This record gives sequence, structure tokens and C-alpha cells, in this order.
Amino acid sequence: MAYLENVNSPADVKKLSVKELESLAGEVRAAVLKRDSLIGGHVGPNLGMADAIIALHYVFNSPEDKIVFDVSHQCYPHKILTGRKNGFVNPEDYGKITGYTNPAESAHDHFTIGHTSTSLSLASGLAKARDLKGEKHNVIAVIGDGSLSGGEALEGLDFGGSELNSNFIVVVNDNQMSIAENHGGLYKNLELLRQTNGKAELNLFKALGYDYVYVNDGNDIATLIKAFQSVKDSTKPVVVHLNTNKGKGYAPAEQNKEPWHWSVPFDVESGKPTVDFGAGETYNDITYNLLTDKIKQGENVVLMTAGTPGVFGWNVEKRAALGAHYVDAGIAEEHSVAMASALAKGGCKPVFCVMSSFIQRTYDQLSQDLALNRNPAVILVFWGGLSGADATHLCSFDMAMMSSIPNLVCLAPTNKDEYVAMLNWSLKQDEHPVVIRVPAGAPVAGMVSPIALHRSEVVEQGKGVAIWALGNFMKLGRDVVAALKEKGLAPTLVNPRFYNAVDEALLSELKKNHKLFITLEDGVLDGGYGEKVARFFGASDVRVLAYGGKKEFTDREPVESIYERNRLTVPHILEDVLSLLK
Repeated sequence: MAYLENVNSPADVKKLSVKELESLAGEVRAAVLKRDSLIGGHVGPNLGMADAIIALHYVFNSPEDKIVFDVSHQCYPHKILTGRKNGFVNPEDYGKITGYTNPAESAHDHFTIGHTSTSLSLASGLAKARDLKGEKHNVIAVIGDGSLSGGEALEGLDFGGSELNSNFIVVVNDNQMSIAENHGGLYKNLELLRQTNGKAELNLFKALGYDYVYVNDGNDIATLIKAFQSVKDSTKPVVVHLNTNKGKGYAPAEQNKEPWHWSVPFDVESGKPTVDFGAGETYNDITYNLLTDKIKQGENVVLMTAGTPGVFGWNVEKRAALGAHYVDAGIAEEHSVAMASALAKGGCKPVFCVMSSFIQRTYDQLSQDLALNRNPAVILVFWGGLSGADATHLCSFDMAMMSSIPNLVCLAPTNKDEYVAMLNWSLKQDEHPVVIRVPAGAPVAGMVSPIALHRSEVVEQGKGVAIWALGNFMKLGRDVVAALKEKGLAPTLVNPRFYNAVDEALLSELKKNHKLFITLEDGVLDGGYGEKVARFFGASDVRVLAYGGKKEFTDREPVESIYERNRLTVPHILEDVLSLLK
């Protein structure tokens, strides 16, 4: 890597000729591919934006000029050029950097960002602060990969063009893709602008008050430099629209853009994964097969996603098979929840599938548009639980958030058969909006009794100690029961099933011959299920030990470490119980 080895800051980028910058772009792509192939990561977005990011750092003066990346899907080349290249070329340093922008890593990063559609709002705030302080630097918002369809992006775009009469530069990375294909009318305007080389009279950005620059070859560094130089130090808002090639420089990613948006570790030469997750049945399969069967039977089931069909295993063929029963709203979770409510009101059975980390964006729609109106939509929350993920993609807050909303019925199945029963129950009933936290891991069979609203299930009857093991933590509950039995105790094991409310009748019944209740939940304790149980027994002599995660942002901390710190292990729980019983 003849050029990259001498690039340690944007100042080094500025010393190179255009031809040398083109060679540097190839080396940056090679570094991205090397890291992604060994530990996984975003492939296509970063390869496609390497040229533009090099040109940005050639023209602008980061960190004095503020570059704000949306979602961080496109920030790997930026990290490489701003002193963090070892995190891409040296495997022993891979764990030292995140896959997202992070001010703790570098002064060139201004926000910790991993969720979509935020760059315009954040950058507009930086621009406003600059103007109030009488400063003169550039503020650049970089957005792409379908993020423009998000509500916050549209709000930020609307504000920036009309309310900021100063330097505000928006770089639109138009690679004709979201995570999957684009959805939404604004992308038709981007397509029209590409077809007319930016000259179409119908121009969303101009209509919102922006000057407009179009770059047809968004991977040509010389052209990019000229475009950025033309808007540098602009005194009014301007959009630079780049037509880029997602996956540029790596044939598998160019030819199959959707699966190469993000990839597990892979062999660079063949493009084949180097990890094997097995070929067994998944909850994705169970969900899709159950719902498509209902569609075939004539039911008006609608499968919904907000731009992430791949998360649920819905490939192009599966999406096509659903026909009109499939809705991809683009990256627009808020709209998806409200639309699901209205679909239910209109007599359909909408099932909105969403990652735990992304349902956070929809609190108001869950509360006002859905729960307040009691429309029987179904929301399936995937990947929920304490995990070793980046701070931006934690999935431990969904249960506490959901259970705070009136009228929203929330279930946490413990096995495959219970999940199927709960999904069927949710689709059959028509009185409540329902959330189901899809179990983590491989599906396992299990016994299941009929589902009754807000009624828990006694898995094993005992006395003295009652263990309430919610959802994913049923296995932990069984292990704790086994450990307590070895100590001569005969605990009761309960499957709560519902986490938005407690089964008051069962708690009252068990209170007669149980003095210690233990709750286990795979999420944050604050606002969670254990607090509800503790509150129920607050005025009595019953003791409650609530186990779950602290209310905190962890960042790539191994889940075993999280369990250890929170005493979510059998030895810890056993120690606590025996100590309290003494």
C-alpha cells in the first residue's frame, strides 16, 4: 500500500495528485475488504463512497470543517484517512475501533451514530451553533443508503433548506439502493435527476430552497474535487447529488448489492462466507411460513418491514411471492407503525417485523397512533436481549419501552411452539395491538398451554421460592431451579408470558406459600418486568430479587461479561438466594 502507509491525517491526502488519490482509493477499498472479510461489516456502502470521502478530505479541512455521516454505513474510508487505518490493516487492532463514527476515537468524528436519517438534523444544529458564534467553517452532512426516506431526514432537509441562510452542504450518496431496493416517491425524483444529468425541472432539493450540484460519476475523484470546491465556503444551503456505484471495485458487491450491504466474514477471492450458521430452521422461517400459509388461506395478512427485509430472511424471491401482501415502507419505522394501525382498522392483519434497536424510533406512533386507538396490529420484535453489540445497536431497551404504553399487549415466548401459539392468538384476536418479542437463538420445541390474556403459566409447582423466567431467560430459570433443588429446595418455575402486566391472581395465590420471588428478564431492569412484580409485593413481607441488565450503553462488551456484572449466572443467583434465605 504505497500511498496509504503514508496517510495518517487529511493533511497527507492533500499532498497527493489526482492520479495518486485514485491509487489511494484502491488501497482504501482493499483495507475495507480485508477487515470486513475477517470480522464482518458494511461492504458495499463503504466501497462505493471511498472516492467521495477522499475528495471531501482533499477539499475540506476536517475537523475544523465538520463532516457528519448518516448511519455510519459509509464512514470506514473516513476512519482510515483520519488516523485509524491500523483498525483496517492490522487484525490485532480491529477491536480498537467501532464500525461507526465515535468522538471518543477521533476529533474528526462529531457524534456517535449508528441509526439512520440523523445527519441532516445533527449537521443543521452544528451550522446554527456556528452562525450564532460568528464562526466561518463548513458543515457537511453525508447521507445515503435509503436514509432520505426516514422522517427525521425529511425534517432536517426541510429545515436546512428554508431556515439556514448560510453554509450548509448536503452530500447525497445516490447509489440507487437502500439496504435492499429503494422505496418511496422521493427516490423517483432522484432517478429522474440521474436520467437528466441533474437538469430536470422537477427537483426536490431546489423546491426546498437548496442550490443544487449534480455529479454523474460519483466515483471519479477529479470530478468530485471540482464539485466540492464549487460549494466550499458556500453562503447558502446546497445539495451535492452523487451518482455512485455501491460496492465499487469488488465484483460480488457490485453484482449483488443487497446481500453485500453488510456481510459476515467471507473469502475475498470467492465472495463466499467463511462462517457456517447451519442449515436448521430459524424463527425467520417459522414466521414467513406461518404468515404465507394464512395468506394462501385467504386471510388479509400484510407483512411489513422498514427497509430491512434481509434481517428476516425475506430475499427477493420471497418478497415477490408475497405480492400485494408485502409492504416495505423504506427506512421509516414511524410511518410503518402508523400504517399498520390503519391497516388493522381497515380490516387487514398487518404484521410489522422490526429489529429491537430500531423500534425505539416509534414510541409516539406506538402510543398515539396504535395503542390509543386499540387497533389489532401485530409487531414482531427481533434480536431483543442483552448482547455484545455496538452501543448504537443495543437491543435491551424494547421491553421496558413497550411495557410503559397503555393498551399494548406484550408477549415473550420461551420456545418455538409457544411463539407459534402466540402469533396465532395475536392474529385471531381483534381487541388489542400486540407485540411479540421473537425468541433468540435456534428454535426449540416445547410444551404450550392455551394463551389467555395476562395469565402466566406455572411450569413447575413448588414452594418457598418462585422463579419467574421471562422469554429468552427460561433456560436460565430452569438451570436456577436445578441448582436450588441440589440445595434441598423445591422452587416454583413460572413462565410470565406477558411483560406489559403481571398476573395478579397467580402472584396472590403463590404468595400463600412463597416468601421469595425471583424475576429474570433479558433486558434492562429499569422500567422492566421485575419492577412490576416488586411493586405488586411492595407493602407485604414478600422479598423480590429482580435480575436483568443495568440501564447503560455497553459497547462491544462480551455478553458473558454483561451477565457476570449483573449477576445473571446460576452461581451468582444461587449465592444471592441462599444468603437471603438465611
